[in-house]
Amino acid sequence: MKDTEILDLYWAREERAISETEKAYGNYCYSIAWHILYSKEDSDECVNDTWLRAWNVIPPKRPERLKLFLGTITRNLSLDRWKGKRTMKRGSGEIFLTLDELAECVPDAHNTEAVVEAAELERLLNRFLHSLPERECNVFLRRYWYVEEYGEIAKRYGMKLNTVKTSLFRTRARLRKYLEKEGVVL
Repeated sequence: MKDTEILDLYWAREERAISETEKAYGNYCYSIAWHILYSKEDSDECVNDTWLRAWNVIPPKRPERLKLFLGTITRNLSLDRWKGKRTMKRGSGEIFLTLDELAECVPDAHNTEAVVEAAELERLLNRFLHSLPERECNVFLRRYWYVEEYGEIAKRYGMKLNTVKTSLFRTRARLRKYLEKEGVVL
């Protein structure tokens, strides 16, 4: 079923929208939750919460890209659950590593101008990512969006572990330079 058809089901308030969403994006959303939580039960719960959140938000919101919309909801719910657990056992501390790595090139979003700055930062990040070669962009997203471990990324793209780490280091450095050039205070 196409995204537009699924969205039409939400707008018509047909419960079938949830089962069609799960059929189309269940594995995708589960993968996002799993890479953050490393727990089947928690991941399942976050995915189910994603469907509920989508049901409550659509309408009035009509997302342009349903996959991205659902992935963002799942990711945010998973990060919230992870923060609630506050344990190093889950994810082998990978969340701490990925957030620390990005902290050097992305400003803290907890200040009075956070909403405006976040929107501008999102626009700049998207422009930066679109400027990258496809594989470099995918490696960056796998690490910082999907929170995949270096080894998983290396295996997925047939790269050496050190090549992945070096690529990410260089991409973060380019991102930092790009954001500074655009006037973002780090």
